[in-house]
Amino acid sequence: MDISRDEQRILHLMAQGGRIEILRTDGKAIDSARCFTHDGWLYPGFGLDMFRKLKRKKAISSSGGKPYRITQRGLVLVRSQLNNR
Repeated sequence: MDISRDEQRILHLMAQGGRIEILRTDGKAIDSARCFTHDGWLYPGFGLDMFRKLKRKKAISSSGGKPYRITQRGLVLVRSQLNNR
């Protein structure tokens, strides 16, 4: 399965220790999603549509109410780059 360039950037960021946090409304619906780097900086250009794409492809998951992290499937989807640690 091929992924877009934007999805690729987010998965690289998450492979380096980033996380995705979601904010819910009172009715338990997802209001917004924010992506943070491993240093704690907010990554711009990430929205709810990108979150849904990555979740649909099973590249990210959450367990126990913790922030979303990259999965084994996400690591397979991401291609290596020189700046990866």
